This record gives sequence, structure tokens and C-alpha cells, in this order.
Amino acid sequence: MIRNLRFRITAWYVAFFSLLFLAFGAFLYGFLSHALLNRVDSTLMSQARTAAAMFGDEMDEEQGDLLKAAQGVTVNLKMDNRVAILSGGQILSSTGPVHPHELEAILSRAAPDSAILSLPELGRHGKHAVRIAATARGQTVLILAIADLDPVASSLAEVRHLLWISMPLLVALAALGGYWLASRGLAPLGTMAEQARQITGSNLDRRLDIGAASEELEKLAAAFNELLARLDQSFESMRRFVADASHELRTPTAIIRGEADVALTRERQPEEYRASLAVILEEGRRLSRLVDDLLNLARADAGHVKLHVEEFYFNDLMAECCRSVQPLAAARSIELEFRAPGDVPFRGDQDLLRRLVVNLLDNAIRYTPSGGRVSAALEANGAEVRIAIADTGCGIAPESAPHVFDRFYRADKGRSREDGGFGLGLAIVKWIAESHHGAIDLATQPGVGTTFTITLPR
Repeated sequence: MIRNLRFRITAWYVAFFSLLFLAFGAFLYGFLSHALLNRVDSTLMSQARTAAAMFGDEMDEEQGDLLKAAQGVTVNLKMDNRVAILSGGQILSSTGPVHPHELEAILSRAAPDSAILSLPELGRHGKHAVRIAATARGQTVLILAIADLDPVASSLAEVRHLLWISMPLLVALAALGGYWLASRGLAPLGTMAEQARQITGSNLDRRLDIGAASEELEKLAAAFNELLARLDQSFESMRRFVADASHELRTPTAIIRGEADVALTRERQPEEYRASLAVILEEGRRLSRLVDDLLNLARADAGHVKLHVEEFYFNDLMAECCRSVQPLAAARSIELEFRAPGDVPFRGDQDLLRRLVVNLLDNAIRYTPSGGRVSAALEANGAEVRIAIADTGCGIAPESAPHVFDRFYRADKGRSREDGGFGLGLAIVKWIAESHHGAIDLATQPGVGTTFTITLPR
């Protein structure tokens, strides 16, 4: 099997052109054969009718002498084809020799007068004939016009010879032309391949440029450039993710090592050891939460997280989440309220949705100043469930709003370490919403507050 695309295109082009040429040659040969035979038949008919008209004139001139009238007609006819005048089955006069077997074949055919008779059994290539009855001065004769088909066959043989000679030449020219066209048409693919070979992980910002190529290749280049853009974005996100994760892991690791080094430099009191172990424990818990979040996001990216779908009441889940964060809100003197229309049955992963609501409530409480208010509202209709978590906090700057769902992104970097956040909470919230075929929207105004709205299909 030919794997070279240029040769395959050329082969298909040559095969199609050859079939087209054969079809055209067959059509041309058939049309020419039909036209030549029609010309012969129309000439025979015209000659026979001319002889019939002349027979009437000659009968008048010869005072009804049948033989002299027939001879006068044949003498005055200047034609290539043979014309014979018969009476009672006998030839009175003719412009050329008419063999008995020709006469027998013509007279034996059952056909009306003025009809074209095809006689393929006569001669090498057959003959055509026309017979017409003519009457003058009470005398009736039969006029025959006979044409040999040898000239027609000779002309058709020349046409066949010309076709057989020209076909290989035309196919060869078609092959050369097809190869040239295929090479020229596929040239941008070579350019694209060369440019693609020069693109590595360090220069994913480069794009393919094929100039004024065909529309199909432009679409291919555009699709490849879009792929490069997505890869560039993914690599950039991965590099940023690795850098941020390393930074987050480095701080608690440094604290744990520092506390251990301090505790082991000399003998200390039990209270000092307990204080150091408490710090190490807290940082270990932070590391454990970070690793769990990273593992969950990695599994989500790989599509390995399976939803444990079950039926539950969404209002009960949100009420439970509000109770769990109530101590944090009370410690910050923040009012926490919850509104629900009543029982809202739902099917989904209860644990993941609980984490979604808790993450949003925890985020709202941490970024709301003392004396503020955080509200959680649940709305339901026949097609979807809508959750709205609103706060009266500092809000999010317009330039930060598009990035709040990015991993490790923090709009307020100065507060995130002491508040204990890693910048993964909202990324996890978005993943949970999307895994339930839902969506999350953000509405914020700096200095007024922020509202996160999650819409989930029922």
C-alpha cells in the first residue's frame, strides 16, 4: 500500500483522469460513428429522391420510353454512391455495378419505401441502401441507392488509432501534472511540519505560519495553533501550580524542621517540648490538608473521582454546614443566617456537596470583617437548585475576579497565611459544581461584599 500522500493523490488523479478519458473517447467514438452513418443515410435518401424526380422529367422527354428514361437518369447523376433503376426486378440502368447478391439482399428486406436498409452481411464492413418507388406516365420503377461503409470504417479506424496513441501520452502528462499539483498543494504541510519540529516545551508561545495557503490548510493550522495555545496555557498552569505548591509545602516544612532543631539543640523543660510539638502538629495538619486537596484535584483532573450519588434533602445538608461553621462566625462576631424554602430533595454526592458549601461559607467568614453578615440561601424549582453564599466583606478587585478559581490564587496575599488558606478552596468548589454538571457565578463589589451563586441541575 502506498503510504506517501503525494503519490496516493497522484495515483487517484491519474486513475480518475484515465477513466474520464476512456469515457470521453467512447462517447466521441460513438458520436462520430453515429454522425458518419447519419450522413451516409441522408446522402442516400437525397440521391434516391433526386433520381426519382429526374425519372419523371426523363419520361416526359423520352415520350414514355422507360429504358431511355432510366439511362438518362443514371447518365446525368454525378454521385459517389451507386444508383440503380429497376423494373420488374430487372436493372434497367445503374451508375455502377450492382451484384446479384446485393440486389437480392435489398429486395428481400421487408421495409417500406423511403426506408434506410442496413446490410451488414454485404462487403467487409457492410452497406446501407435506400429504395424508392417512382411513377411517371403510368410506368413504375424502383430506384435503389447503395453506399459502401468502407470509408466510414476507415475514418473510424483512424479515430481509434488516434485515441490509442494519444491516451498513453495524455495519461503520462496527467501523472506529471498531478504530481506537480500534489507537490505544490502539500508544500504548506512540509512547512507546517518543519515549524512544528522547532516548537518545544520552552517556546510554546510560537505559532504556525503557512502564509496564503488553501482554506483547508488554514483551518488545520488554526486548529494546531489553538492546540498550542491550550498546551501553552496548560504548561504555564502546571509550572505555576508546581511553583505555588512548592512554596506552600516549603513554609510548613521549614517550620517543622525549625521547631525540631530548636527542641533538639539542648535539654528543655517538658512545657517547651509540648509547645514545639504543638507547633509541629499544627503544621503537620496543614500539610495533610494541602496534600489531600492536591490529591483530590489531581484525581479530578485525571477523571478518577467517582461520584457517590444518593438521595438527600439539600436544605438539611446546608443547615448542617451552617451549624458546623457557626463557631468560626461567632468567634469573629459575624452574623450567619440561612434561608431555605422547605424540603428540597436532590440526588448527588452528599460529601462533595457538603465540602462545596463549607468551603464557600468558610471563605465568606474569613474575608468578612467583625460585625459583618454572611447569608446562605437555597432556592429550588422544577429543573435546578440554586445556592447563594453572600457576605458583606471587602469584596474582590475587578482585576482579581477572573482568577479567584485558579489554584493557589489569592486576592489578599497578606492575609492568607495567617487565615490558614492555601488558595485551593474555590478551585475545589468549581470542580465539585462542574462534576455535578452545574456552574458557579461570582458577583462582587469592592468594599460592599461578594456573592457566589451555584446552579445545579436536579
